[in-house]
Amino acid sequence: MSRAAAAASHPPLPDGVVAFVKRDCPTCALVAPVLTQLAGKLELHVYSQDDPGFPEGVAVLDDTSLEMSWRCGIEAVPTLLRVAGGVETARCVGWQRGEWEALTGVPGLGAGLPEYRPGCGSLSVDPDRVPALRVRFASGRLRARRIELAAREDEIEAMFARGWSDGLPVVPPTEERVLAMLEGTARAPDEIVATVPPDLVPCSVEKVAINAVLAGCKPEYLPVVLAAVEAACTDAFNAHGVLATTMGVGPVVIVNGPIRRAIGMNSGINVFGQGNRANSTIGRALQLVIRNVGGGRPGEVDRATYGNPGKQGFCFAEDEEGSPWGPLSADLGAPPGRSTVTLFAGEGPRTVVDQLSRDPESLCRSLAACLRSVHHPKLLLAFDALLAIGPDHARVFREAGWSKPQLKDRLGELLQVPGAEVRRGAGGIAEGLPLPEGFSGSLPKFRPGGLLIVHCGGGAGLFSCILGGWASGDLGSRPVVREIRA
Repeated sequence: MSRAAAAASHPPLPDGVVAFVKRDCPTCALVAPVLTQLAGKLELHVYSQDDPGFPEGVAVLDDTSLEMSWRCGIEAVPTLLRVAGGVETARCVGWQRGEWEALTGVPGLGAGLPEYRPGCGSLSVDPDRVPALRVRFASGRLRARRIELAAREDEIEAMFARGWSDGLPVVPPTEERVLAMLEGTARAPDEIVATVPPDLVPCSVEKVAINAVLAGCKPEYLPVVLAAVEAACTDAFNAHGVLATTMGVGPVVIVNGPIRRAIGMNSGINVFGQGNRANSTIGRALQLVIRNVGGGRPGEVDRATYGNPGKQGFCFAEDEEGSPWGPLSADLGAPPGRSTVTLFAGEGPRTVVDQLSRDPESLCRSLAACLRSVHHPKLLLAFDALLAIGPDHARVFREAGWSKPQLKDRLGELLQVPGAEVRRGAGGIAEGLPLPEGFSGSLPKFRPGGLLIVHCGGGAGLFSCILGGWASGDLGSRPVVREIRA
C-alpha cells in the first residue's frame, strides 16, 4: 500500500510527536535517552514494534501487531513524525540531530551522541511479513467474491473445474497474491478499466489483477496488462468480432517504449516463442480477462474454426534499439519515447525466408511476394497484415538508406495486383473478387494503412515474419495503441 493510501486509511494519529522504534535496533537503543528527554518537554507517543517495554522511562504503545507501522508506511526505525489534527505534517528517519531538533522544536538533543546514525528496516516491510500484513490490513480494498475450497480439494484442479483456465494450469489468486499484484499500479482497485465483451461486463483494476495472477504475471507487468485490456475493449479493435469470427485470429500485443526493458521483455531471439515470462504471461492475462470476465470461451462465443497457438497469449516487444526506423507506436500516432501497447488482430506467424537478397529492391520483392499470399493471393483489401522484419533483413534496408515510408511505398507498388489475376474463376480458382469481365485495372493488396511494420527477432538467419490480420477497417478490426499508465 502506498503511503498516501495508508495515511488515508489508518485511525487518526495522536497529536504531538510520534516515534516508531524496536528494541532490536542499535540506533533505536542509541536514541532511547533522547526519547526520555523529549517525553518531559512535549506530547510524545512512542510505538514499539517488538517490545512494549522498550524504551524504558517513557509510556510505550504496543505495536507488535505492526498495524500502526503498516498504516503509517514506516519503512525504517527509528522514524519520528510530527502530527497536528490527526495528520502527519513532518517526518524524519534514523537519527539526525538537526532534523530531530527541527521537527520537535527542542534544541540540544542527544548531547554526546554522534550527529547521525542510520536506522534499521521496519518490521512492517520485512519481506517475510509483508504478504500476511497486506491481507490483515489491506484486504478490505478487495471487492471480489471469495471462493472457499475444501481442505482436501486440489487448488489447480478446482480452477480447471470452475472453468477459469485456458487449458493450462493457473496460479491460485489468493488474497496475498492479488494484493501484491495491485502494488504494481497506483490505480485504485475499484477503478473500472473497461467493459469487456462479449458479455459487456464492467471490469475493475482488481479483476484484471486477479487474472494477471492466474496468468503468472509479476506486479510490474500489471500496467501493461491494464493498457492491453483498455485497447482490446475499444470499438476500433472490436474484440467481440475477433472472438466470434470463424477465422483463427486473436489479440497480438506489441509493447513499445522504456517499459520493455524495465520489465525484461524479449524483442530478440525466439521473440514469438516460449521462455520469457513477461511476453508469455501478459498476453495470457489479456486472454484470461476476456474469458473469465467477458465470457469469451472457445466453443461458445469464440467460434474459431482452427484458432492458433497465439490465442493462448501473444505478446512481444519491438526491438527499438536495433531498428533502422522509428517504433510501430509512433507510426500509429503515439508520442515517441512513451511506453505503449498496440493491439493487432492477427493469426500465427509465418516465416519469410530470403537468404540471398543483398539489395533492398530484391528483398522488397521477396517480402511483397509473400505478403501477396496473406489468407489468399486472390483476396485484396479485406485483410491487414503485420510485417515483422528481422535484424538481418533490416540491415539490408539500413545500409541502403531506406526509410520506413520508402519501404512501405515500394511494397505498396509491388502489391498492386492486376484485376485479371484476382477475378473469380481466374487461374482456374473459383475464389476471388467479383470483378466484371474485362476489368483491366489493378487493385492494392492492403487498404491504406493496412500494412504495419515492426522490427524484432534474433540476429542470426535472414528471416522475417508475417502475421495476417482479420477483416480490416470499420467492418472488422483496426490496430489500437494505448499509453501505459503507472
